[in-house]
Amino acid sequence: MDRRDFNRRVLLGGAAATSLSLVGSETAGARPNTAAAPVGGQVRHLRLYAEKLPDGRFGYGFEKGRATVPGPLIEVNEGDTVHIEFENTLDVAASLHVHGLDYEISSDGTAQNHSDVEPGGTRTYTWRTHAPGRRADGTWRAGSAGYWHYHDHVVGTEHGTGGIRKGLYGPVIVRRAGDVLPDATHTIVFNDMTINNRPAHSGPDFEATVGDRVEFVMITHGEYYHTFHLHGHRWADNRTGMLTGPDDPSQVIDNKIVGPADSFGFQVIAGEGVGAGAWMYHCHVQSHSDMGMVGLFLVRKPDGTIPGYEPHHPHEH
Repeated sequence: MDRRDFNRRVLLGGAAATSLSLVGSETAGARPNTAAAPVGGQVRHLRLYAEKLPDGRFGYGFEKGRATVPGPLIEVNEGDTVHIEFENTLDVAASLHVHGLDYEISSDGTAQNHSDVEPGGTRTYTWRTHAPGRRADGTWRAGSAGYWHYHDHVVGTEHGTGGIRKGLYGPVIVRRAGDVLPDATHTIVFNDMTINNRPAHSGPDFEATVGDRVEFVMITHGEYYHTFHLHGHRWADNRTGMLTGPDDPSQVIDNKIVGPADSFGFQVIAGEGVGAGAWMYHCHVQSHSDMGMVGLFLVRKPDGTIPGYEPHHPHEH
């Protein structure tokens, strides 16, 4: 299944993938990739459910019984409209609120304007996107393309503090026509002192083969500021994480300060210039890292091996 088929499946409401690696190359360079985001303008229809998970967390899912934390990736192109039929299977009111996209007040997802959903109820939320262009007064309006996110806004308090703490959040990517599509997309959420609401020292590991184009969506929730750091890899601090050419002034970084409700994303070529290995990602606030906000980006050689790597286990404290 190539990346175009994967995108089409997700946009039509299929299961979200957390790892989709293609066959590796012999060197740590980008393989030819002709997959690019198309021109938008499509109308998409999705179903999304809010559910209680067996471990007590809450999650969103495209199918009943398959909710996850984070919720599934919703990926569209500038100019697309998405109608999301949202069903709340929880025993408390819940909602769906998105950052970065266009919506009318009826799709805001808050209790203040009665756009939430009672237990057992359904509601259609409509999100729209737009391409960049000039307003009638001649000023420039930015497009919707970027790395965004959605979350509950009512569980626990009138602002949804309880829902977010329990895991009701997920990623949104809006592509611009011509954007290079990755081989895999992964979501990392710093939520209070957890990664993806997992126990300390059990942050998710992500796998790739040297040469894969890998995309990360990074979101922050909770009460704290963090710093996201990825070992061995760098990205441009702009919309896509990639330089557009030799004159692109974007700063190249490997560490970024993030606060509650921040989101950003980027693409890297796995192992570019550094090779295979168990590359750490973590919060670089030292006490946060010590308390378990850490995971691994596992970059394999073409033969499937990872030099010096032994599967890690949660530390005992």
